[in-house]
Formats: sequence, C-alpha cells, structure tokens
Amino acid sequence: MHSGPLRGRAPWRSGPGARILGAVSTAVTVMLIVPDAAAAVRWYAQAFGAAPRWDLGGVALLEIAGAPFLVHETVPGKERETDPLAAGTTTARIELLVDDPDVVLARAAAAGASALTPVSEHAMPWGPHRQGGLTDLFGHRWSVGDRSPLEASDA
Repeated sequence: MHSGPLRGRAPWRSGPGARILGAVSTAVTVMLIVPDAAAAVRWYAQAFGAAPRWDLGGVALLEIAGAPFLVHETVPGKERETDPLAAGTTTARIELLVDDPDVVLARAAAAGASALTPVSEHAMPWGPHRQGGLTDLFGHRWSVGDRSPLEASDA
C-alpha cells in the first residue's frame, strides 16, 4: 500500500488512454552503461545510424529513427551500474525493430559487431518474423528484427 499523498488511491489506471501519475505521454527507453561514452556515441552512429539529441560528455541521448536510448559512462564506485565487458556478462537484450534487418546487421558487422547471428525467419502467432543478432563493441546484446511485432495485435 502506498503512503503519503497517494495513500488509498490507485497511482495508475489501465486501459486505452490511461494516464500514469498524471503523465500525458510515457516513453520507456534503455540506458546502456559503457566504458567510454564518446566512443559509444560514435559507434552507434556508425553501426545503426544513431543521431545524438544531446551529449553532456559522459551521458548522451541518441535516437535511431525516432526511438530514443541513452548511453552513460561508468562511474567509479557504482558497482551496480557497470558495463557488460567489466561485468563479464549481460542480462538484457535490446530489440531493434527496423524495415530491413539484413541491412542493419550488415552495417553493424562492418562497424565491428561480434557474435553475429544471421537474420532468419521465425514462425510467430502473428506470422513470420525475421530477426538476427549481434553483440556491440561494449558487450550489449542486440536483436535486429523486422517491425512485425509492432504490427501484431492479440498475438
């Protein structure tokens, strides 16, 4: 149960047009922890065509065709926010949904991506979904697929 001003009231409601805590619109994005933010900004631009919206030198907001994500340089002493290379593992996978996953995967490979998984077709409840994968220079795992999951309904 919530305390304070939300006590006894639902802080959210669900359904079409729902507003969360008074928000008019909501975005969910990812912040990737990297050892070198400037290098990450350059690599994501080269590999995915990402454009910086702002860059504070250590933290930057990038956008791939309108989809925002952030990079944040590691901070000494913040062990819970380390990059995958330093941690030796990654626990999340970023999904990049595009018009042509083959082109994006080839571009990332040319930029030095590793652990490449070729694009293949997967049978899904909404129909075929084409997807491949890669690991970026900073240890983050990406799946690159077509936009079919975004177009699916009641899957």
